[in-house]
Amino acid sequence: MNSTEIDTLNRRFGIPNHLHFSEGPSAFVLAEINNFHARATLCLQGAQVLTFQPINHEPVLYLSKAARYVGGKSVRGGIPVCWPWFGPHATDTQKPAHGFARSSLWRVIETGALNDGATRVVLELAPAPEHRALWPHDTRVQLHVSVGPTLTVELVTHNESAQPIQISEALHTYFQVSDIEAVSVSGLNGCTYVDKVTGGAPAAQQQTITIHGETDRVYLNTAAECVIHDPGLQRRIHVAKTGSRSTVVWNPWIEKALKLGDMGDDGFRSMLCVETANALDDSVSVAAGKEHRLTTIISVARV
Repeated sequence: MNSTEIDTLNRRFGIPNHLHFSEGPSAFVLAEINNFHARATLCLQGAQVLTFQPINHEPVLYLSKAARYVGGKSVRGGIPVCWPWFGPHATDTQKPAHGFARSSLWRVIETGALNDGATRVVLELAPAPEHRALWPHDTRVQLHVSVGPTLTVELVTHNESAQPIQISEALHTYFQVSDIEAVSVSGLNGCTYVDKVTGGAPAAQQQTITIHGETDRVYLNTAAECVIHDPGLQRRIHVAKTGSRSTVVWNPWIEKALKLGDMGDDGFRSMLCVETANALDDSVSVAAGKEHRLTTIISVARV
């Protein structure tokens, strides 16, 4: 996108003292939000929230210092959008992991300054010829982002085809933490999870979650709010959700982080993914002409 197109975005959708569009690394277009409550950055490629920092708080989202800005790939950190499937495709491993939404260019369709001082941005990914081979359905998807004291991100799937569709999805949120081995996650005690590190064996969560090695778990049939307890940063991060029956907890640990190539040698130590999702057995059927909304609500409190 050239400077003229960015100027056009600012004329149509920019909001003084709230929202400005700019060119980021590798000519990625960024929506920069700076209001009374918080600062945030949203990338038009992938409709990916990259940063969120309420006033007088440390950054809430993790963004890798070694992140790469490459066309057709998500940036390591923030909130990548996994849609219309989560993980590998159910029947075709040649199709991209986590779908194509996170690597596609979305368009801005609406912005606004809300009465409470928050800033709203709506992005859309409409059906396109280049996606037909991957997803042969008339499906329009939107991301509604509201930046205030809390961050609300809503993924809306509109099924405009004549048949029901089946989707799995996630808001793959990376959180900034002081030290991965010092934090814990509450809210999932008693839930059944699928452990991808141990080959997909189901297990039951018996206590508060702590991380001391590679972790990749899909907690099923849960609408619970999760809380990340971080004594090092003296805060709690609350992750509430609606329209979601799965929660994914992920940290790649040392060896896998090195293989990723865009997390740095010790980036895994300062991040933890707690993802609002509908995955595996919790995939969603969307009837013809109907919509589905997946929402994560992120807030932070000092302790």
